[in-house]
This record gives sequence, structure tokens and C-alpha cells, in this order.
Amino acid sequence: VQLQASGGGSVQAGGSLRLTCVASGRTYGTFAWGWFRQAPGKEREFVAGLRWSGLTDYADSVKGRFTISRPSADYTMYLQMNNLKPEDTAIYRCAEYYSGFEFAASGQGTQVTVSS
Repeated sequence: VQLQASGGGSVQAGGSLRLTCVASGRTYGTFAWGWFRQAPGKEREFVAGLRWSGLTDYADSVKGRFTISRPSADYTMYLQMNNLKPEDTAIYRCAEYYSGFEFAASGQGTQVTVSS
């Protein structure tokens, strides 16, 4: 499976961006697909996930601001990011993962930069 993320950019604090992830398919046995981010000098962290069951998961730091969605049955997923903060600055990657957050597949990231 291949995943491609796009939609990053530079915005001021309070602004919005929408990230898009397009996958070539689904890996058997995976739990979900979603978004992870990594800022310089920091560990990779989970942002939001969409379980194949349809349930969603969010990191506490983005709840109420970010929304993950998959509007149709194709393998396209969105992350709507509102009220962005400087601490949201990172490279965002979409990935398929297992229940323990181990990656089954991931794509290249897209840079999100939020200035104060």
C-alpha cells in the first residue's frame, strides 16, 4: 500500500489547513489509518485516526480543533485543521497502522508551519 499526503503550508495562528491522504488500498489486518506528526527535536506523535470500523480517535492536544474524515468509500482521507497554533508546526504523515500504532505503511510527510 502506498500513501500520499498533501495540503501542508504556512499559516498564521488561528488559521486553517486541510490535509489530504490518498492510499492505494488497505493492508489486511490493520486497525486504522490516520495522521502522525513530528516536530524538530521531538518524538513522532499521534494526531488523529480513523478506524476501519468508522470510529475516530484524536490526541488531546487537537480535540475540538481537528477533524478527520473519509467522505466516500474510496481511499481518500482528510484532516481539517482549524484554530492552528504554533505548537502544531510539524511534518505530518498519513499512515496505516495496527492497534499498537505500529505502521503498516506510510507516506512522505507534508510540512505544516504555524506562525504566531
